[in-house]
Amino acid sequence: MTQIADGTKTETNLCEECARGEGSIGLGFEHKWMLQNIFADLFNQSLAGNQQLKVGKAAPVQCEHCGFTENQFSQVGKLGCPKCYEKFKDKLDPVLRRVHGNPQHIGKIPKRTGGVLSLRKEIEDLKRRLQEAVNREEYEIAAQIRDNIRDLESKI
Repeated sequence: MTQIADGTKTETNLCEECARGEGSIGLGFEHKWMLQNIFADLFNQSLAGNQQLKVGKAAPVQCEHCGFTENQFSQVGKLGCPKCYEKFKDKLDPVLRRVHGNPQHIGKIPKRTGGVLSLRKEIEDLKRRLQEAVNREEYEIAAQIRDNIRDLESKI
């Protein structure tokens, strides 16, 4: 077990039984500083200072699909189902911005195939814009977008 506190590193070698006795490591070596615990702590902190959110004073927000509440998330740091991400979006966005810098996953593109992948992504975006232009009956703009799509497709 390695602890770093105030810049001082302390290493302790413990068997599983002694580690449980220390209270630092739970059953199966589930450390008390696991990611879901960090998310739960961040979820409970307001962005302005470290004041606790007043969760539970008003009607608690609850996922209609699985019944998971924001109180449960603040305790366990995990969501109940994929629909919880939409239900708790307003509360999760600030937490994800603090952790990742952006609430939307962007990912990385490998260098070898990056050119083709970015072209395909751009084509998908242009196709979406083309459909929007057609729906708005802006046919001149749609024709320009169509030509851009054809140019990009020829590069693939």
